[in-house]
Amino acid sequence: MAQKSLLVLLILAFGLFACGKSQSQRKVLRVGFIPAENVQQVARNAQPIVEILEKKLQLEVQAFVATDYTGVVEALRAGKLDIAFLSPASYVLAKNEADVRVVLKTHRKGLAHYYAAIITHADSEIRSLEDLRDRTFAFGDPLSTSGHVFPRKMFKEQGLDPTRDFKNILYAGGHDAAVLAVLNRKVDAAATFANFPDGKDAAWTQYLKDPEEQKKIRAIAYSEPIPADNLVVNGDMDEALAEKIQQIFLDLSEDPKGRKMLRDLYQIDGFVPANDRDYDSVREAFKITGINLKEALSKKRK
Repeated sequence: MAQKSLLVLLILAFGLFACGKSQSQRKVLRVGFIPAENVQQVARNAQPIVEILEKKLQLEVQAFVATDYTGVVEALRAGKLDIAFLSPASYVLAKNEADVRVVLKTHRKGLAHYYAAIITHADSEIRSLEDLRDRTFAFGDPLSTSGHVFPRKMFKEQGLDPTRDFKNILYAGGHDAAVLAVLNRKVDAAATFANFPDGKDAAWTQYLKDPEEQKKIRAIAYSEPIPADNLVVNGDMDEALAEKIQQIFLDLSEDPKGRKMLRDLYQIDGFVPANDRDYDSVREAFKITGINLKEALSKKRK
């Protein structure tokens, strides 16, 4: 009888512990943000969205802005995040390494894609990709789709090997740093993003506030369209909670104040539904460039 009573108590204790753990998970939502620009700025711009999530979900929301793109993927893999904003390339890696599900992708002016741009100083003699031979070049983050993966694909298709053909390459980190490296002549050229292939809405027009400085940047090439950045949820998240989160971001996309928050955060206009197949072209880019997904996760900025 004593043994049976002990067994019952152990079962009850385990049940209470399990319920307590589940309840604890429901009280906190951990959100990851990729550092498209410097970490402090992203954290400031994320705060209004954090407050919206707390109000709508009645949960404590903990924001995590990684120092680089791999940091968010690593946090997802370790089970330390519930949802995260990812670049296309970091999503492909996260899908391989962690239990995540893409639910939304961003759009700008109704278009759910963007471009990689190769930029140089306006007065540079560089006019084409071929002119980059024996020049200094800055990629963005190793897991930046427009700042690294698709530019590598562009170079390979042009018959260029940056390691062999460029004088020196470095990884600037955020898109703002890549633009500044060109503006300040730290490098001859760099890779960054453009929302449209006309140079009117791109990294250099967003991060350089002085119109005269914007004119000092010139794009020499654009990539094919790249599927947009996205929002992922942990694969084991309760479906009802996942749907609530999706709806919050869809509602922000329709509200003028919400659109301003999104614009401040990542220069986006809103979200639309997404699925894993949307990112097959990014997987193909990894294969073409020979970038190893496992190595990309461990590679840090140089």
